[in-house]
Amino acid sequence: MAAGSKRTVGLAVIVVALAVVALYQYFGLGQLLTLDYLKASRDGLAALYQTRPLATAAAFFAVYVTATALSLPGATLLTLAAGAMFGLGLGTLLVSFASSLGALLAFLVARYLLRDLVQARFGKRLAPINEGIQRDGVFYLLTLRLVPIFPFFLVNLLVGLTSIKAARFYWVSQVGMLAATVVYVNAGTQIAAIQRPSDVVSPMLLLSFVLLGLLPLLGKAIVATLQKRKVYAGWVKPASFDRNLLVIGAGAGGLVTAYIAAVTRAKVTLVEAHKMGGDCLNYGCVPSKTLIHAAKLARQLRQAQAQTQMEPNGAAAPSPVDFAAVMARIQRVIADIAPHDSVERYTEMGVDVVQGTARITSPWTVEITTPAGVQCLSSRHLVVATGARPFVPDIPGLAEVGYLTSDTLWGLTTLPKRLLVLGGGPVGCELAQSFARLGSAVTQVEMAPRLLSREDDEVAALVTAAMQADGVRVLTGHEALRCERDGDTKRLIVRQHGSPQAESALEFDVLLCAVGRSPRVEGFGLETLGAALTERKTIATNAYLQTNYPNIYAVGDVAGPYQFTHTAAHQAWYAAVNALFGRFKRFKVDYSVIPRATFTAPEVARVGLSEDEAREQGVAYELSRFEFAELDRAIADDATQGFIKVLTVPGKDKILGVTIVAEHAAELLAEYVLAMKHGLGLNKVLGTIHTYPTMGEANKYVAGNWKRAHAPKKLLNWVERLHAWERK
Repeated sequence: MAAGSKRTVGLAVIVVALAVVALYQYFGLGQLLTLDYLKASRDGLAALYQTRPLATAAAFFAVYVTATALSLPGATLLTLAAGAMFGLGLGTLLVSFASSLGALLAFLVARYLLRDLVQARFGKRLAPINEGIQRDGVFYLLTLRLVPIFPFFLVNLLVGLTSIKAARFYWVSQVGMLAATVVYVNAGTQIAAIQRPSDVVSPMLLLSFVLLGLLPLLGKAIVATLQKRKVYAGWVKPASFDRNLLVIGAGAGGLVTAYIAAVTRAKVTLVEAHKMGGDCLNYGCVPSKTLIHAAKLARQLRQAQAQTQMEPNGAAAPSPVDFAAVMARIQRVIADIAPHDSVERYTEMGVDVVQGTARITSPWTVEITTPAGVQCLSSRHLVVATGARPFVPDIPGLAEVGYLTSDTLWGLTTLPKRLLVLGGGPVGCELAQSFARLGSAVTQVEMAPRLLSREDDEVAALVTAAMQADGVRVLTGHEALRCERDGDTKRLIVRQHGSPQAESALEFDVLLCAVGRSPRVEGFGLETLGAALTERKTIATNAYLQTNYPNIYAVGDVAGPYQFTHTAAHQAWYAAVNALFGRFKRFKVDYSVIPRATFTAPEVARVGLSEDEAREQGVAYELSRFEFAELDRAIADDATQGFIKVLTVPGKDKILGVTIVAEHAAELLAEYVLAMKHGLGLNKVLGTIHTYPTMGEANKYVAGNWKRAHAPKKLLNWVERLHAWERK
């Protein structure tokens, strides 16, 4: 429809709608749509129908269509009136088609006249409905119709703003609203039969109201049944199962899932294709934190030498780092922790651990290939916990020059003289700073305008300055174009944003790709099942961590939305309990309080909203702040770099978010995670005794700053007068 025509039609619709609303108000039609009026007029309406049945039915049909199309109040009373006037059969027929036709008209008005305007202003708020329609289409709309979470008139308007086809909207509405129509029309027939007080407790009337109460539950059951029939169509469910639960992947998510299943005496198999403990133990958290520790010690040694062993020119005599010994210790630490995640330990717990490659062959069966052969197991429920792998960008020439990732880095035995790090996220920053402290000449390239793009500007600026002080050359706003090799010389060609013609070459000995991680969703049968994926290519799950196959769950990095070890373990509890006991009680996974930390120096730790996020989301907040330069223990430890800032509800001590930049920030954050999880405010933090002198006192002091900002000034003025009077 052309813009001019759309405006003309829109104006006409608005004029008609205003006229109808004005008439509605002027004649007091709202008073007619009440239960008392309906009961008082029942005999007259019934007599009118008996006298002129076709005209009465047609008039009622037109009124119902108009009321629904213009989203006027009273649809429920009109439905009850249909039962009172026409009985269950004809009343249901009239209301069913009138409500669907009116809904379609409201849908079309919203689509052609309001869609662009509403999407522009309320796009973010409408995102869940748009996503639901795009993902589940008919079933999502059918759920809204069968389970009246939103009023039907609101569904008509909101769904009109999505991409669903009008014909599909009509027939889903026709089918989906039928159950509610029958129940309400039937209630209308019973209300019409009330002649005396005793009729209120008649079996039929009570049944009508019971049906009204059960309608949402019945709707959910119908939708769930239809979805299951659709998703499991073509698959043959086993008559019995070998296992209660089968878990694929022995990282944090898989291990905790299997542990919970074993503790509850379920029969559970855990399949791991590579190393027990997953990425965190073997390639991620454990080795990286061990490397960070070694780098910190190397820096402290240099600082100590600078104070005690000065060369004549005033420079510290550097002590070379035995890099091979550092890497050997990393492997020892992994080996020391490995028994916690070992086959032996989990076997002792009662978990059937199989080291092999799993391939899902049906929603209930998994084929496991081991050196000894192929084993096929059936399980009532499956949990996918396959984690993620480092993402390697498509840069021309990258394969020719060679590269490392956070998975393959740990095979190094010689410290790179010139290390180039691609990526400015947490992993890239942690590794870049650590190698610089160990003695590498490190260049870090990030396409975004700054490092740590998910943190506040001032947080990123402080960390960047600290990394530069450790010798990292930070190049933000630079795009990696291609890699080149000339004999033994390797180069990355980059271009700075804002200078499209200017290219520069960065020479390196080792290139480390640290630009993020991709979920492992291929290679174990999900493709065969047609499991749904999100835009981020993670496995799509609902609030209970179920995939589009209700008996298959996903946890950890492969499911998102967070790529943290502690989040994977958190999700594992929900997946295990919902899978094993969901028929009795299900639990929605709780993401309300998720802590995160980046282990640079200084560390960055956060829970809840950052200041930037609060501004972007339009959340009102007050800010309380404390600088570590004012803390006794930080001064003694030469750790004054950093701050705490706490966001609270205006005028209240309720915590919305906390950001800490400091040494041991991740440890300091735990107090706020506990407070937010259990609804404790800054007054409780202030009233808690903190040991002196510790870094933890900073939490008390920032709470004290909030308290001073909210001191009762009027009361204190009166107290001051009291003290002055007592001195006389």
